[in-house]
Amino acid sequence: MAPLMSWNVRIFTLLFVISFFWSCKNQQKEAVETEEVNAEISTAPAFSSDSAFQYIETQVKFGPRVPGTPAQQLCADWLINTLKRFGAEVTVQKTTVKAYDGKLLPCINIIGSYNTSVSKRLLLGAHWDSRPRADQDVKNVDQPIDGANDGASGVGVLLEMARQFQLTPPFAGVDIIFFDVEDYGISGESDSYCLGSQYWAKNPHKPGYTASNGILLDMVGAKGAQFTMEGSSMQIAPDFVRQVWRKAHALGHGRFFLFRETDPIVDDHVYVYKYSRIPMIDIIQYDPSTPTGFGKYWHTHDDNMGIISRETLQAVGETVLGIVYEY
Repeated sequence: MAPLMSWNVRIFTLLFVISFFWSCKNQQKEAVETEEVNAEISTAPAFSSDSAFQYIETQVKFGPRVPGTPAQQLCADWLINTLKRFGAEVTVQKTTVKAYDGKLLPCINIIGSYNTSVSKRLLLGAHWDSRPRADQDVKNVDQPIDGANDGASGVGVLLEMARQFQLTPPFAGVDIIFFDVEDYGISGESDSYCLGSQYWAKNPHKPGYTASNGILLDMVGAKGAQFTMEGSSMQIAPDFVRQVWRKAHALGHGRFFLFRETDPIVDDHVYVYKYSRIPMIDIIQYDPSTPTGFGKYWHTHDDNMGIISRETLQAVGETVLGIVYEY
């Protein structure tokens, strides 16, 4: 019996050694895989509301960015050069669109792309034109407005994000688009607005372009602004809306982003989804104290730098930047 027991011990020892080395090899493989995964986890860089504020101020200094005016071309050139300076691959889409009154307007859509070889893409947008008349004001109604919040604020936030993309490249592909001729419309005719986004959605800057999701920023810089879950966005991409709002709360911006669904509105994101099927949501101020649901400054001469808040810009910028870097 002794020889047989010795042989069994040898077999057991051999199996134990093989099992031990196999286990070590698997542990090493798991460690490597964990390191690779951890290497892909990127922390969002710090958003600077001071920079965003400055970019808004620069736009306003050009004067009202009304289609067909010198301010339109001057601001367009600055936006193009700024995106290039921040490392974007820039595409300029120039066309002519027909307004509700039959007037032909020059339209300049400006697209800045990052990580162009990456197939998974996120679209970030804002309109950069300003209202040609102060139809909600009681004086100088026929004069154009500064559009510091209604237009320039979203652009300012996205330019600061572009600056960060150059410093700390995100993993996802990101396309920033500045839509033109959004605010030339007339009340009661929804399709008279958002002419630049309507054109782009039907004629994307790259054939077959698509993105997994999109975020539109409109009126995102006013003091005391709050952002509700806008109805059209909840119809288009409810899960993505909740993801963005949860990110805002996780970053401590819950008092700006309310878990409350409000009536749908027609904005650039509606046409992006309608014609390109990209599920784009809208971060836009909601004010229940006004008949329009927008801020009291809306389409008035009070839409100037005096209403812009760095705190609001910080809340929106940090939130969207956080989404990009976990995308």
